[in-house]
Amino acid sequence: MPLAHWYHRLRRHPAAQAVHRAVVHRAVVVWGIARRAWRRSLQLRMVTITLLVSGALVGIFGAVVASQITYGLVNAKVKTALQQAEDATARAAPQLGGVTEAADTSLPGLVLQVGQTLAPTTSSPDSQVILAILPTTSRLPFGARAVVPPVSDADAAIPAGLRDLVARDKVGHQFVVADVYGNGQRRQYLVVGSPVRLSFGTFGLYYLFPLTAEQTDADLVQTTVIATGVALVLLLAVLAALTTRLVVRPVRLAARTAQRLSAGLLDQRMEVHGEDDLALLAASFNQMAQNLQRQIIRLEEMSRLQRRFTSDVSHELRTPLTTVRMAADMIFNSRSTFTASVGRSAELLQAELNRFEDLLTDLLEISRFDAGFAVLDAEPTDLVPLVRHVAERLTAFAGRCDVTLDVAVPDQPVIAEVDPRRVERILRNLIGNAIEHGEHGPVEVRLAADEDAVALTVRDHGIGLQPGDEKQVFNRFWRADPSRARQTGGTGLGLSISLEDARLHGGWLEAWGAPGAGAQFRLTLPVRAGERLTVSPLPLVPADATVEPAEPTELARTGDGHG
Repeated sequence: MPLAHWYHRLRRHPAAQAVHRAVVHRAVVVWGIARRAWRRSLQLRMVTITLLVSGALVGIFGAVVASQITYGLVNAKVKTALQQAEDATARAAPQLGGVTEAADTSLPGLVLQVGQTLAPTTSSPDSQVILAILPTTSRLPFGARAVVPPVSDADAAIPAGLRDLVARDKVGHQFVVADVYGNGQRRQYLVVGSPVRLSFGTFGLYYLFPLTAEQTDADLVQTTVIATGVALVLLLAVLAALTTRLVVRPVRLAARTAQRLSAGLLDQRMEVHGEDDLALLAASFNQMAQNLQRQIIRLEEMSRLQRRFTSDVSHELRTPLTTVRMAADMIFNSRSTFTASVGRSAELLQAELNRFEDLLTDLLEISRFDAGFAVLDAEPTDLVPLVRHVAERLTAFAGRCDVTLDVAVPDQPVIAEVDPRRVERILRNLIGNAIEHGEHGPVEVRLAADEDAVALTVRDHGIGLQPGDEKQVFNRFWRADPSRARQTGGTGLGLSISLEDARLHGGWLEAWGAPGAGAQFRLTLPVRAGERLTVSPLPLVPADATVEPAEPTELARTGDGHG
């Protein structure tokens, strides 16, 4: 059966597939760890880059050095071998010159004798030089040849190209790999050929020089270069790690100190050692931290005094306000007995007292949030009648502003664990603001829910919000149109209080708006109190919006998810 068939059968096996998935999963995990380490560690990147660059440079330099040394060894061997072959040729020609005919019976013995005379002797078999005197043409007797020392296959080790070169009365050399002794061990040889010219023909004198010693020297050089290169690269990596550590360590300390400062530990400082640039960095960081601590403490003290002043003033104004309210109510109830101008003044006094009382109520609520005394009284509540109740209460106000209310709620109950008083206040603020800024357009109120969250959106078609306003609309006393008189609109605290109420529920209160396209606010609350939100049942950007949506303000979010 073909191997490919077995391979495909093995791949379809459940065990093989399980192993494949495990290997892939492990590879993905390892790759993720490596990527995170690479992205987070400056020291790792510096050491890795140093290793790669230095490894490439050392590798190139080592290859050049090793090749040059090897070339020098081989070149010296070739020069020595050529000189030895020329000397042997000069000595062999006179010794063979006494023979004048190729048919002389003494020629084979004389050739062997000359070969034994010219063959060098060595004590090591690995460095044994082989001499071969061979006839170059068939006109010379085949027996007139000599191979010293006698080997099994010296003729096969002499390349045909070198033989042709010698036959043309030229000196040459080639490198071959051959098993001359017939013991199964192939060695590299330098074969040098030189012609021995006689009156009746030409012999070829060949030396086979084993390159075992040169190969050993070249291997030693290569090993030495590799070992030296690896040691040098590792040394450079260690130096890079130490050098990078000197720079990265203060940066890491600065990062950790900055994190502690951001967590509120304002007394954290960096250690200063020496007088170098890193010491200057630490000293400058400590000076910055000290100035920040001083400013933060001063601002916290001012904020504390401001909150205390607001709370105290709000409480202290309650008593005189009650007295003024009683007198104003009596005057207002008797306005029909006054002249027209005095009656109008009584009505203005009543309206301004109402606004003043609303402002005090909002200031007291804000002071509770600032002091951390706000408590959530959550209970299972059906939000459908709650939304309808708020919309009915604001219907008269919408009529005076020539605005129509379009309320769309589910037919079935929408139950959530919320504080009904706070949710009603949020809805009243959102719908009231939409009516006031709706520019006589319709105000759409939508309620939806899923298994984990409930959401309510309030959309108007008024002037909308300028880019960036959605990040400031929840600030205290902020107004989208600074030119609007303070006599119109509310206290400027409604959305701030609504945001705090949403946060107290663990929910989101977000804003979207665009110039000329109106605005939409979205309230998202968890169905079960204390659970974390991940998504909202309603989109923040209206479906009919034709402009790019602005990013929801981060001030409005109390969770990490995005709806």
